Order: sequence, then structure tokens, then C-alpha cells
Amino acid sequence: MMSKEEYEHLAKQVFFSCLEVHKHLGPGLLESVYEACLLKELSLKNIVAESQIPIPLVYKGFELSKDYRIDILVEKEIIIELKAVEVILPIHEAQLISYLKLANKKLGFLANFNVPMLKDGFRRFVNNY
Repeated sequence: MMSKEEYEHLAKQVFFSCLEVHKHLGPGLLESVYEACLLKELSLKNIVAESQIPIPLVYKGFELSKDYRIDILVEKEIIIELKAVEVILPIHEAQLISYLKLANKKLGFLANFNVPMLKDGFRRFVNNY
């Protein structure tokens, strides 16, 4: 289990990696392009990240044949939900909050790359943090 300091250090690395990808690519590309480049950027920093991780749907103790997919899972702890949209909608935020709960993770980021400045499209969410 990670300490809060380790979470925060990793969170900064995630933000700086997203920033680097946005700096090189800018807005206007497909989400899948940002995902591939962000995975590469994280690996260049020796950070383990996996993409398209399935989260099983468990309802009343029963695992149903429906999976949700996390865009990127960093060090098996931090969820990154990527977007390349005009505007972040409440449904996008609800999606990440649900993923945090379903996967039992404490920290997640919603990163919208379709903005002139990444800080305007980067949001942090917590679950029992």
C-alpha cells in the first residue's frame, strides 16, 4: 500500500507526463493517440502503466458479464481517464468516480487533451483518500 507522499509524488509525475504529451502534440487529436503517447511518456520515466484495463461489474455479489475499461492504470493505483472532447461534462466526471469505486482505487485524473492549456482540462478525483 502506498503512503500519501508516494501517491502525491506519483500524481505529480502523472501530471507532468500529461503536460509533456500535450506540449508535443497539442489539442485536436484522437484519444487513442494521447493514450499511446502518454503510455510511452510514463515508461520513459520508469513508471509502470497499463492501458484498457477491464473492471468487472459486480452487482449484489454477482460478477456480471459486463466490463468497464480504465484507459490507463498507473502503478496499479492511479486511474487516468483520457478525453479529447470540446467540454468535460458531468457524465465524464461521474464515469471516473464510478471507476474509482468499482476498482477500489483512491486517486484518479480526468485528462482532457482537447484544450489550449492542459491545466484547464486536468481534474483530480479521490475515493476514500
